Amino acid sequence: MINKNEWLTVGLITSCHGINGQVKVKSLSDFEERFLKPGIRWLQKENEPPSKIKLISGFKQPGKETFIVKLQGINTRNKAEQLKKSKIVVKTDNLPKLKKEEFHLLELINLEVKTLENDELKTIGKVINLENDINNLLVIELFENNKEVLIPFVKEIVPLVDIKNNFLIVKPPKGLLEL
Repeated sequence: MINKNEWLTVGLITSCHGINGQVKVKSLSDFEERFLKPGIRWLQKENEPPSKIKLISGFKQPGKETFIVKLQGINTRNKAEQLKKSKIVVKTDNLPKLKKEEFHLLELINLEVKTLENDELKTIGKVINLENDINNLLVIELFENNKEVLIPFVKEIVPLVDIKNNFLIVKPPKGLLEL
């Protein structure tokens, strides 16, 4: 889950790589430089406060959304093992500028959720959070019954996002909203 006022998870340390302290990172970001370009990063273990660490180097594994990174002070496999399941996070006030039609996932929070029924838009709920540790899922609170449902954030199910007008449209498969 994302704390929308402070930190955004952009990567997950999934495992060690080799014996010299490198770690494998699953990217949750469209900005590869976060795992390639040396500099200060923030690591968060479970619910602990994030801590500063320096990224020394990184490279993308061919054909995958994973990166192998070297962090300062992590020189052994044992030290790297301790970082497993840590998140690489960024401050939400330090997000990159985007092009006109792009948006940050965080901007989806509090958008109205609408469906298109008989050529009419019907508001069914609002986005209250995101879960993006494994897949990008929208946490939607349905107005009808105050129930929370998870909707995969994929083009086939969420064909339109209108940040300017504060809504998105969902085309959920039959039964998805009843789960």
